[in-house]
Amino acid sequence: MLKTIEKSKTIIKTNWRSPTLQTVLMVENFINEHNSEYKKTELFEKLPKKMMWGTYQTIMKYLEDTCKIIIEKDGVITYIWNPKLAEKMRKRPEIKL
Repeated sequence: MLKTIEKSKTIIKTNWRSPTLQTVLMVENFINEHNSEYKKTELFEKLPKKMMWGTYQTIMKYLEDTCKIIIEKDGVITYIWNPKLAEKMRKRPEIKL
C-alpha cells in the first residue's frame, strides 16, 4: 500500500509499513543492549527477528523522532533514552502531565 506523507512541505510517497508494538520494542531493546556497536544495515541484519526493510525504516524513524536513538556521523546507532531521568523529571512539581 502506498501512503503519502507530508513533511515540511515536501510530499514523500513511501511503502508504508506499520510495525507492531512488540516489533518496535524488540528493535529498541536490541539497540539498547548493543549500544553503539552497529550501523543501520548491520543492525538490521543482526536483529533476532527478521522483518521487511520498510518496517525497519519506520521503526528507526520513530525511535529517532522520539529522541530514543541518534545516528552518529559515522552511521553508528546510539541509544540515548534515559528512563530514570524522565521519571525524575515527571516528579518535579513544576511539570504537569
